[in-house]
Amino acid sequence: MAEPQPPNVADGADPPDIVPANAEDRKAAAAMSSLDTRGDADATAPKKDVDLKALNEAMKSLGVDQESKKKPAAAAAVKKEEPKKLIKVDAADVALLADQLDISKPRATDLLRAHDANAVKAMTAWVTAAV
Repeated sequence: MAEPQPPNVADGADPPDIVPANAEDRKAAAAMSSLDTRGDADATAPKKDVDLKALNEAMKSLGVDQESKKKPAAAAAVKKEEPKKLIKVDAADVALLADQLDISKPRATDLLRAHDANAVKAMTAWVTAAV
């Protein structure tokens, strides 16, 4: 037997729209709802173009643009282009870090090179970064 429903609920009716609490959520909800709505002017355009157009409009209303996505990638590429320092690392120091910090030998080597082959500085940096 079904439970009785409150008098203000009709069978098959959609739940009332809930307004988001803050401005950022309202903005995101408006952008998402704009993806669902289609204008009469776009009726002749192919479905894919309409979807891309709606997506671009939604992204613009959220303040996300394609250039901002490309800038961090370009900055990362600049960082990767910098040559690594060629620092000679003692094998005993690599073994010490690998054993004591429980890391791989290549990771221990990179850690030592980043700290000018100083095992104490490398261990200190590893411990303070983990905390």
